[in-house]
Amino acid sequence: MSTEGIATNTAARQYLARFTPEQLLAWRVAPLENPLPAAERGIDLPMPFGWFVVSYSDELQCGQVKPLRYFGRELALWRGEDGTPRMVDAYCRHLGAHMGHAGRVQGNDLECPFHAWQYNGAGEVTKVPYAKIIPPQARRSCVKPWRLVERNRFIWAWYHPHGEEPTFEVEELAEAASSDWSDYEKHEWLVWGPLQNMAENGVDAAHFRYIHGTASLPNYDVKFEGIRRVASVDASMSTPRGDVPGTISYGTVGAGQAWTRFTGICETLMVAGITPVAPDCTHVRFAFTQSKASLDGPSAGVARAMIKDICRQLDQDKVVWDRQKYLHDPLLCDGDGPIAAFRKYYRQFYAELPPDDGAGEVSRSFVRKAR
Repeated sequence: MSTEGIATNTAARQYLARFTPEQLLAWRVAPLENPLPAAERGIDLPMPFGWFVVSYSDELQCGQVKPLRYFGRELALWRGEDGTPRMVDAYCRHLGAHMGHAGRVQGNDLECPFHAWQYNGAGEVTKVPYAKIIPPQARRSCVKPWRLVERNRFIWAWYHPHGEEPTFEVEELAEAASSDWSDYEKHEWLVWGPLQNMAENGVDAAHFRYIHGTASLPNYDVKFEGIRRVASVDASMSTPRGDVPGTISYGTVGAGQAWTRFTGICETLMVAGITPVAPDCTHVRFAFTQSKASLDGPSAGVARAMIKDICRQLDQDKVVWDRQKYLHDPLLCDGDGPIAAFRKYYRQFYAELPPDDGAGEVSRSFVRKAR
Protein backbone atom coordinates (compact mmCIF):
# COMPACT_ATOMS: atom_id res chain seq x y z
CA MET A 1 0.00 0.00 0.00
CA SER A 2 1.28 3.47 -0.82
CA THR A 3 2.27 5.61 2.13
CA GLU A 4 1.64 8.88 0.30
CA GLY A 5 -0.48 11.10 2.54
CA ILE A 6 -0.11 8.72 5.50
CA ALA A 7 2.00 9.59 8.54
CA THR A 8 4.70 7.02 9.18
CA ASN A 9 5.90 5.38 12.38
CA THR A 10 9.49 6.58 12.55
CA ALA A 11 12.49 5.08 14.32
CA ALA A 12 12.47 7.99 16.79
CA ARG A 13 8.83 7.29 17.64
CA GLN A 14 9.62 3.63 18.25
CA TYR A 15 12.56 4.58 20.49
CA LEU A 16 10.40 6.86 22.64
CA ALA A 17 7.54 4.35 22.87
CA ARG A 18 9.49 2.36 25.48
CA PHE A 19 9.13 5.18 28.06
CA THR A 20 6.25 5.64 30.46
CA PRO A 21 5.11 9.28 30.81
CA GLU A 22 7.10 9.59 34.05
CA GLN A 23 10.22 8.08 32.47
CA LEU A 24 9.92 10.43 29.51
CA LEU A 25 9.91 13.51 31.74
CA ALA A 26 13.00 12.23 33.56
CA TRP A 27 14.76 11.39 30.27
CA ARG A 28 14.24 14.93 28.98
CA VAL A 29 16.61 16.42 31.58
CA ALA A 30 18.78 13.43 32.56
CA PRO A 31 22.57 13.31 32.07
CA LEU A 32 23.60 11.48 28.92
CA GLU A 33 24.76 7.91 29.49
CA ASN A 34 28.24 7.05 28.20
CA PRO A 35 28.74 10.34 26.35
CA LEU A 36 31.52 10.82 23.85
CA PRO A 37 33.86 13.80 24.30
CA ALA A 38 32.77 16.82 22.30
CA ALA A 39 35.91 16.62 20.14
CA GLU A 40 35.03 13.10 18.99
CA ARG A 41 31.65 14.41 17.85
CA GLY A 42 33.21 17.28 15.89
CA ILE A 43 31.74 19.81 18.30
CA ASP A 44 34.34 22.54 18.15
CA LEU A 45 31.97 25.46 17.59
CA PRO A 46 32.23 28.40 20.00
CA MET A 47 29.13 29.41 21.93
CA PRO A 48 27.12 32.09 20.09
CA PHE A 49 26.56 35.52 21.59
CA GLY A 50 23.20 37.14 22.21
CA TRP A 51 20.34 37.31 24.72
CA PHE A 52 19.56 34.02 26.47
CA VAL A 53 17.01 32.96 29.08
CA VAL A 54 18.45 32.25 32.54
CA SER A 55 15.16 31.95 34.48
CA TYR A 56 11.43 32.39 34.32
CA SER A 57 10.42 35.63 36.04
CA ASP A 58 8.00 33.88 38.40
CA GLU A 59 10.69 31.41 39.49
CA LEU A 60 12.84 34.11 41.15
CA GLN A 61 11.22 35.79 44.13
CA CYS A 62 12.47 38.87 45.98
CA GLY A 63 15.28 37.80 48.29
CA GLN A 64 15.86 34.51 46.46
CA VAL A 65 19.26 33.30 45.19
CA LYS A 66 19.67 30.67 42.47
CA PRO A 67 22.86 28.86 41.43
CA LEU A 68 23.12 28.51 37.64
CA ARG A 69 25.48 27.05 35.10
CA TYR A 70 25.37 28.63 31.63
CA PHE A 71 27.96 29.73 29.05
CA GLY A 72 30.51 27.36 30.60
CA ARG A 73 30.43 29.32 33.88
CA GLU A 74 29.09 29.01 37.41
CA LEU A 75 26.71 31.91 38.12
CA ALA A 76 24.64 33.31 40.98
CA LEU A 77 21.30 34.97 40.19
CA TRP A 78 19.23 36.87 42.77
CA ARG A 79 16.37 39.33 43.05
CA GLY A 80 16.92 42.32 45.34
CA GLU A 81 14.41 44.06 47.57
CA ASP A 82 13.75 46.53 44.73
CA GLY A 83 12.51 43.64 42.58
CA THR A 84 15.39 43.85 40.10
CA PRO A 85 17.21 40.64 39.11
CA ARG A 86 21.02 40.66 39.20
CA MET A 87 23.68 38.09 38.31
CA VAL A 88 27.40 37.68 38.96
CA ASP A 89 30.03 35.01 38.42
CA ALA A 90 29.41 32.68 41.34
CA TYR A 91 32.79 32.38 43.06
CA CYS A 92 33.61 34.91 45.78
CA ARG A 93 36.82 36.80 45.03
CA HIS A 94 37.92 36.43 48.65
CA LEU A 95 38.41 32.66 49.09
CA GLY A 96 36.33 31.16 46.31
CA ALA A 97 33.03 30.21 47.97
CA HIS A 98 30.14 29.55 45.58
CA MET A 99 27.67 32.33 46.36
CA GLY A 100 24.78 30.66 44.52
CA HIS A 101 24.70 27.97 47.23
CA ALA A 102 23.66 29.35 50.65
CA GLY A 103 24.34 32.95 49.64
CA ARG A 104 21.67 35.38 50.78
CA VAL A 105 20.25 38.71 49.72
CA GLN A 106 20.96 41.77 51.85
CA GLY A 107 18.97 44.69 50.50
CA ASN A 108 19.84 44.62 46.82
CA ASP A 109 23.24 42.96 47.25
CA LEU A 110 24.37 39.33 47.48
CA GLU A 111 26.14 38.13 50.63
CA CYS A 112 28.72 35.35 50.42
CA PRO A 113 27.97 32.48 52.87
CA PHE A 114 31.66 32.13 53.87
CA HIS A 115 32.75 35.51 55.30
CA ALA A 116 29.68 37.68 54.49
CA TRP A 117 31.36 39.79 51.82
CA GLN A 118 28.63 41.59 49.87
CA TYR A 119 28.48 42.19 46.12
CA ASN A 120 26.32 44.42 43.97
CA GLY A 121 25.08 43.49 40.50
CA ALA A 122 28.23 44.90 38.91
CA GLY A 123 30.35 42.36 40.81
CA GLU A 124 31.86 45.02 43.09
CA VAL A 125 32.41 44.35 46.78
CA THR A 126 30.22 46.77 48.78
CA LYS A 127 30.84 45.49 52.30
CA VAL A 128 33.33 43.41 54.31
CA PRO A 129 31.76 43.35 57.80
CA TYR A 130 34.96 42.61 59.76
CA ALA A 131 37.34 44.91 57.82
CA LYS A 132 37.89 48.61 58.35
CA ILE A 133 38.94 49.12 54.73
CA ILE A 134 37.72 47.28 51.63
CA PRO A 135 40.71 46.50 49.36
CA PRO A 136 40.62 48.98 46.45
CA GLN A 137 40.74 46.21 43.84
CA ALA A 138 37.67 44.60 45.47
CA ARG A 139 35.67 47.79 44.89
CA ARG A 140 36.10 47.25 41.16
CA SER A 141 34.57 44.40 39.19
CA CYS A 142 37.18 42.10 37.69
CA VAL A 143 34.85 41.11 34.83
CA LYS A 144 32.23 42.89 32.74
CA PRO A 145 28.88 43.03 34.59
CA TRP A 146 26.17 40.71 33.34
CA ARG A 147 23.46 42.66 31.50
CA LEU A 148 19.98 41.41 32.40
CA VAL A 149 16.55 42.37 31.12
CA GLU A 150 13.16 41.07 32.25
CA ARG A 151 10.76 40.66 29.35
CA ASN A 152 8.09 38.24 28.12
CA ARG A 153 7.93 36.67 31.64
CA PHE A 154 11.59 35.63 31.40
CA ILE A 155 14.90 36.92 32.74
CA TRP A 156 17.38 37.27 29.88
CA ALA A 157 21.15 37.63 30.11
CA TRP A 158 23.40 39.10 27.43
CA TYR A 159 26.37 36.82 26.72
CA HIS A 160 29.38 37.83 24.66
CA PRO A 161 32.72 36.01 25.00
CA HIS A 162 34.65 39.30 24.72
CA GLY A 163 32.40 41.22 27.10
CA GLU A 164 31.03 43.53 24.40
CA GLU A 165 27.84 45.47 25.10
CA PRO A 166 24.48 44.39 23.61
CA THR A 167 24.06 45.18 19.93
CA PHE A 168 20.33 44.39 19.79
CA GLU A 169 17.40 44.03 22.19
CA VAL A 170 15.01 41.38 23.41
CA GLU A 171 11.84 41.53 21.31
CA GLU A 172 8.63 42.28 23.22
CA LEU A 173 5.78 39.85 22.56
CA ALA A 174 2.39 41.44 23.19
CA GLU A 175 0.68 38.18 24.18
CA ALA A 176 3.12 37.61 27.06
CA ALA A 177 2.06 40.89 28.69
CA SER A 178 -1.69 40.59 28.06
CA SER A 179 -4.22 39.61 30.74
CA ASP A 180 -6.27 38.04 27.94
CA TRP A 181 -3.65 35.30 27.60
CA SER A 182 -3.01 32.36 29.92
CA ASP A 183 -0.14 31.68 32.30
CA TYR A 184 2.73 29.79 30.73
CA GLU A 185 2.54 26.03 30.39
CA LYS A 186 6.20 25.07 30.88
CA HIS A 187 8.28 22.24 29.43
CA GLU A 188 12.05 21.73 29.49
CA TRP A 189 14.85 19.57 28.14
CA LEU A 190 18.62 19.22 28.25
CA VAL A 191 19.92 18.60 24.76
CA TRP A 192 23.43 17.16 24.58
CA GLY A 193 24.66 19.08 21.58
CA PRO A 194 25.40 22.62 20.36
CA LEU A 195 22.70 25.22 19.97
CA GLN A 196 23.41 25.50 16.23
CA ASN A 197 22.29 21.91 15.58
CA MET A 198 18.92 22.70 17.12
CA ALA A 199 18.47 25.96 15.23
CA GLU A 200 19.48 24.32 11.96
CA ASN A 201 16.65 21.83 12.39
CA GLY A 202 14.14 24.55 11.55
CA VAL A 203 15.31 24.72 7.93
CA ASP A 204 15.81 20.95 7.50
CA ALA A 205 12.68 20.18 5.50
CA ALA A 206 13.30 16.45 4.97
CA HIS A 207 13.53 15.53 8.64
CA PHE A 208 9.85 16.37 9.26
CA ARG A 209 8.80 13.19 7.51
CA TYR A 210 11.57 10.86 8.65
CA ILE A 211 11.78 12.00 12.29
CA HIS A 212 8.26 13.28 12.99
CA GLY A 213 6.33 11.08 10.58
CA THR A 214 4.46 13.86 8.79
CA ALA A 215 2.52 12.79 5.74
CA SER A 216 4.41 15.21 3.50
CA LEU A 217 7.26 17.69 3.60
CA PRO A 218 6.37 21.22 4.76
CA ASN A 219 6.09 23.94 2.16
CA TYR A 220 7.34 27.19 3.62
CA ASP A 221 9.73 29.99 2.80
CA VAL A 222 12.49 30.89 5.24
CA LYS A 223 13.79 34.45 5.09
CA PHE A 224 17.05 35.67 6.58
CA GLU A 225 16.84 39.36 7.46
CA GLY A 226 19.97 40.57 9.23
CA ILE A 227 19.91 39.08 12.72
CA ARG A 228 16.35 37.79 12.16
CA ARG A 229 15.03 34.59 10.63
CA VAL A 230 11.31 34.30 9.85
CA ALA A 231 9.06 31.74 8.20
CA SER A 232 5.36 31.11 7.76
CA VAL A 233 3.30 28.15 6.56
CA ASP A 234 -0.43 27.73 5.97
CA ALA A 235 -1.82 24.64 7.65
CA SER A 236 -5.10 23.00 8.58
CA MET A 237 -6.12 20.78 11.47
CA SER A 238 -9.04 18.42 11.84
CA THR A 239 -11.36 19.44 14.68
CA PRO A 240 -14.88 18.46 15.80
CA ARG A 241 -16.02 21.39 13.65
CA GLY A 242 -14.23 20.02 10.60
CA ASP A 243 -10.97 21.16 9.04
CA VAL A 244 -9.97 24.61 10.28
CA PRO A 245 -7.47 26.66 8.27
CA GLY A 246 -4.64 28.32 10.14
CA THR A 247 -1.18 29.78 9.93
CA ILE A 248 2.00 28.79 11.73
CA SER A 249 4.68 31.47 11.79
CA TYR A 250 7.94 31.64 13.63
CA GLY A 251 10.68 34.14 14.20
CA THR A 252 14.10 34.29 15.78
CA VAL A 253 16.29 37.20 16.80
CA GLY A 254 19.94 36.38 17.29
CA ALA A 255 20.85 32.93 18.56
CA GLY A 256 18.75 32.83 21.74
CA GLN A 257 15.31 34.34 21.04
CA ALA A 258 12.68 32.28 19.25
CA TRP A 259 8.91 32.13 19.17
CA THR A 260 6.13 30.48 17.16
CA ARG A 261 2.60 31.77 16.66
CA PHE A 262 -0.35 29.54 15.78
CA THR A 263 -3.38 31.42 14.49
CA GLY A 264 -6.72 30.35 13.10
CA ILE A 265 -6.74 26.87 14.63
CA CYS A 266 -6.33 28.01 18.23
CA GLU A 267 -4.53 31.19 19.21
CA THR A 268 -1.24 30.07 20.75
CA LEU A 269 2.19 31.60 21.31
CA MET A 270 5.21 29.44 22.10
CA VAL A 271 8.28 31.25 23.45
CA ALA A 272 11.47 29.19 23.32
CA GLY A 273 14.30 29.89 25.75
CA ILE A 274 17.34 28.09 24.35
CA THR A 275 20.50 28.66 26.39
CA PRO A 276 23.98 27.15 26.01
CA VAL A 277 25.25 25.43 29.15
CA ALA A 278 28.48 24.27 27.50
CA PRO A 279 29.61 23.81 23.87
CA ASP A 280 27.93 20.38 23.85
CA CYS A 281 24.95 21.00 26.16
CA THR A 282 21.89 23.23 25.68
CA HIS A 283 19.03 23.98 28.09
CA VAL A 284 15.67 24.24 26.31
CA ARG A 285 12.52 25.80 27.71
CA PHE A 286 9.20 25.82 25.82
CA ALA A 287 6.62 28.20 27.29
CA PHE A 288 3.11 28.14 25.84
CA THR A 289 0.46 30.80 26.35
CA GLN A 290 -2.95 30.73 24.72
CA SER A 291 -5.75 33.22 24.40
CA LYS A 292 -8.25 32.63 27.18
CA ALA A 293 -11.01 32.75 24.58
CA SER A 294 -9.42 29.76 22.84
CA LEU A 295 -9.05 27.85 26.11
CA ASP A 296 -12.68 28.44 27.02
CA GLY A 297 -14.04 27.74 23.55
CA PRO A 298 -14.69 24.64 21.43
CA SER A 299 -11.04 24.52 20.29
CA ALA A 300 -9.67 23.97 23.82
CA GLY A 301 -9.05 20.28 23.15
CA VAL A 302 -7.22 21.11 19.94
CA ALA A 303 -5.05 23.61 21.81
CA ARG A 304 -4.00 21.01 24.39
CA ALA A 305 -3.33 18.41 21.70
CA MET A 306 -1.18 20.84 19.74
CA ILE A 307 1.07 21.58 22.74
CA LYS A 308 1.48 17.86 23.39
CA ASP A 309 2.42 17.26 19.76
CA ILE A 310 5.00 20.08 19.70
CA CYS A 311 6.70 18.64 22.79
CA ARG A 312 6.60 15.17 21.25
CA GLN A 313 8.43 16.52 18.21
CA LEU A 314 11.17 18.00 20.42
CA ASP A 315 11.51 14.58 22.09
CA GLN A 316 11.93 12.97 18.68
CA ASP A 317 14.59 15.48 17.66
CA LYS A 318 16.45 15.00 20.94
CA VAL A 319 16.86 11.29 20.19
CA VAL A 320 19.17 12.32 17.32
CA TRP A 321 20.64 15.54 18.71
CA ASP A 322 22.03 13.86 21.85
CA ARG A 323 24.41 11.69 19.79
CA GLN A 324 24.75 13.74 16.60
CA LYS A 325 28.16 14.57 15.19
CA TYR A 326 28.69 18.06 13.79
CA LEU A 327 29.95 18.02 10.21
CA HIS A 328 31.51 21.22 8.90
CA ASP A 329 31.16 20.03 5.31
CA PRO A 330 27.96 17.93 5.19
CA LEU A 331 26.97 16.05 2.05
CA LEU A 332 23.72 17.77 1.03
CA CYS A 333 21.21 17.09 -1.72
CA ASP A 334 18.14 18.76 -3.20
CA GLY A 335 15.19 18.59 -0.81
CA ASP A 336 17.30 19.14 2.30
CA GLY A 337 16.23 22.76 2.70
CA PRO A 338 18.42 25.89 2.91
CA ILE A 339 20.97 24.43 5.34
CA ALA A 340 23.96 26.09 3.66
CA ALA A 341 22.21 29.49 3.70
CA PHE A 342 21.30 28.98 7.35
CA ARG A 343 24.93 28.29 8.32
CA LYS A 344 26.07 31.43 6.56
CA TYR A 345 23.40 33.42 8.45
CA TYR A 346 24.20 31.83 11.82
CA ARG A 347 27.91 32.43 11.57
CA GLN A 348 27.39 36.12 12.41
CA PHE A 349 26.68 35.14 16.04
CA TYR A 350 30.14 33.67 16.61
CA ALA A 351 32.42 36.43 17.89
CA GLU A 352 35.48 34.19 17.48
CA LEU A 353 34.99 33.77 13.73
CA PRO A 354 35.68 36.41 11.06
CA PRO A 355 32.80 37.82 8.97
CA ASP A 356 31.65 35.51 6.20
CA ASP A 357 33.49 36.14 2.95
CA GLY A 358 31.10 34.19 0.79
CA ALA A 359 33.23 31.06 0.91
CA GLY A 360 30.79 29.14 3.08
CA GLU A 361 31.88 26.95 5.98
CA VAL A 362 35.25 27.46 7.59
CA SER A 363 37.56 24.53 8.05
CA ARG A 364 37.56 22.64 11.32
CA SER A 365 41.21 23.47 11.91
CA PHE A 366 40.45 27.20 11.60
CA VAL A 367 37.61 26.95 14.13
CA ARG A 368 39.97 25.31 16.62
CA LYS A 369 42.55 28.03 16.03
CA ALA A 370 39.93 30.78 16.44
CA ARG A 371 38.90 29.39 19.82
